[in-house]
Amino acid sequence: MNSFETYNIDCLEYIKRIPDQSVDLILTDPPYNIAKYSTGNIPLPGRSAVNNDLGEWDLAEIDPFAFVDDFKRILKPDGNIFIFTSYNLLGKWHEAFDPEFDTFQYFIWHKTNPMPKIFKNGFLNSCEMIVCLWNKKHKWNFTTQNEMHNYFECPICMGKERLKNPKHPSQKPVKLLKHLINVSSNVGDVVFDPFMGVGSTGVAALELERRFIGCEIDPTFFEAAEKRIGEVHK
Repeated sequence: MNSFETYNIDCLEYIKRIPDQSVDLILTDPPYNIAKYSTGNIPLPGRSAVNNDLGEWDLAEIDPFAFVDDFKRILKPDGNIFIFTSYNLLGKWHEAFDPEFDTFQYFIWHKTNPMPKIFKNGFLNSCEMIVCLWNKKHKWNFTTQNEMHNYFECPICMGKERLKNPKHPSQKPVKLLKHLINVSSNVGDVVFDPFMGVGSTGVAALELERRFIGCEIDPTFFEAAEKRIGEVHK
């Protein structure tokens, strides 16, 4: 394969084309299905209201069981899987995948600059969960005990990294993705992201000299992802 392949297609359709045991790392950020809990815009004193709606794409129900067979099929024996998720879907991912892998763990991304709560009426949404899956003799590249914490701190996307048009509400920082890719894969490995959004996983993978396969069903996000990843590949 080339250094990267990107497809504007439903990942459940495309994944059937991927050969058995050909992917080293599945790193992906599926919809959290939290849009249905949205309370709409949040008014802030002296500031523009915060838009609390993720988008229509988050309303499509994610069924973790739909991914089990193909994720197992395409993953190499020493491969790893990282899946971003939220409180409402963590149990479903566990129910679907825990019986199928030797290890099911979770990893926490602590956001150092989460959205503020002006009214101080609850905890900040400063942490996100990542499901971690592997079998015995899986690939790891830890060099220190500190690297082995199931916890990573960095800001949400800001400044030049944050795409303005299109703006993806759940764009993940490349710094976080690079950490996950570094500890769980090697140079030249294949990284697959079936929900690539605006292509952050692809950017991180290519900058670390991995190969990348990505799918995105939304044509606007796909176009942005293809452009970002192509600029890294030049």
